[in-house]
Amino acid sequence: MGTTGLFESFLGAIQASLSVLLVMTYGGVAGWLGLLDRKSSKKISKICVQLFLPALLITKVGSQLDLDSVSNYVPIVIWGVVCHIVSFGIGMLAQHGFGMPNWASVAILINNTTSYPLLLIAALQETGILDSLIVGDESSQEAVERAKSYFLVFSTISNCITFAVGPRLLEDTDSWDSEDKEDSSDTEVQSAAANDDDVEASANEQTRLLPNHNSSSRRNHQQQENYTDEHPFFMSQEQWDGLSPRAQWWLSLVLSFFNAPLIGAVIGAVLGLAPPLHKAFFSPTQEGGIFHRLTISQLFAPLPVLVTGLSLFNSIKDFRKDRKQGREDGKLRKIIPWGTVSFILLVRFIIWPAMSIGTIWMLASKTKWLGRDPILWFTMMMMPSGPSAQKLISLVQVTEGVGQEQEGPIARLLTISYIVSPLLSLTIVGSLRACQGVLDG
Repeated sequence: MGTTGLFESFLGAIQASLSVLLVMTYGGVAGWLGLLDRKSSKKISKICVQLFLPALLITKVGSQLDLDSVSNYVPIVIWGVVCHIVSFGIGMLAQHGFGMPNWASVAILINNTTSYPLLLIAALQETGILDSLIVGDESSQEAVERAKSYFLVFSTISNCITFAVGPRLLEDTDSWDSEDKEDSSDTEVQSAAANDDDVEASANEQTRLLPNHNSSSRRNHQQQENYTDEHPFFMSQEQWDGLSPRAQWWLSLVLSFFNAPLIGAVIGAVLGLAPPLHKAFFSPTQEGGIFHRLTISQLFAPLPVLVTGLSLFNSIKDFRKDRKQGREDGKLRKIIPWGTVSFILLVRFIIWPAMSIGTIWMLASKTKWLGRDPILWFTMMMMPSGPSAQKLISLVQVTEGVGQEQEGPIARLLTISYIVSPLLSLTIVGSLRACQGVLDG
């Protein structure tokens, strides 16, 4: 089996990165020309999350999943849960141990498992890098489509966690911070809460899940109202109001895992695992695929990238406006928090690649848990690596109670992440050679 050079992998990573940066540029240009604004970007984010991403999952998961290959997806589900638990721990360390902002923990928790990997796999296919991992008489196109489905199953796990845990992490701004200077900066919230005895009493009960600081309690009361404004469809308003605030909070958390992307993945699994439905929806028309043309999957990948470019443009425009009006005096250095950004990039491009390559290599070479599919090994090594997710912007825009002040730093982080993302070529080379070593051994 031949080895793959660093140059080819670097070229493939550059192609994928430039594709992302180019679409981001389109978003910025659209904002500059007035074709899109913040309101339209939020609508695009919502339709991406609620319609286009589920449609992508239905098509890609369903087309690749069948009774013979279902066992290949079990390790991905387990790996997805493990990776996000570890990332959550690192994010909590960054936020509460190193004092980084709460959006940093979300950026560490969620990497891009959809648009960037799909673009990267396509670029690697064009350069022929993945040919060394193809076994048997399988075509390059078949291997690539299977790789995409593996990434999308991992993405399903990521999406469930993103839209369940992510909003709570974003809304808990400074709620875990015990420094007095943060408390003193919240005088307006304290004054408003002090005038409302009902709010104060309710906050004491609702915020026992978090540290007991006065300003934190009042903020958390307002944040938890976002979770409890609407009752579940299977409960009446009277039944919902009869639950304690603690029960409402936990029930809301559990139900948030059952979101539109998960529903799309489940529908795709049902269509894929039922042979008649698989044939009807995913086989070519001449082979009985009567609904083949009804499946759509190409609308999701570029749109969150476009919205990120628009958010970056808006944040720069707002910053310049504030500077001109004297509201950002002395804060230019804070437009990019380099310490936080550097730590996130270290985790995403160095720490996680090293951990994932080592772990999957050991499992593939020392056990039979991962089977004999090199494409599966390669994709699992790549899954927790790479830049933070573009859907972080969508998450901010669809989360109630989260201000625009978080959108700007995240947009700048994502831009820097994709500028340096050709570093992922090192992960590609390491993953390929680790897989080849297992096969040769």
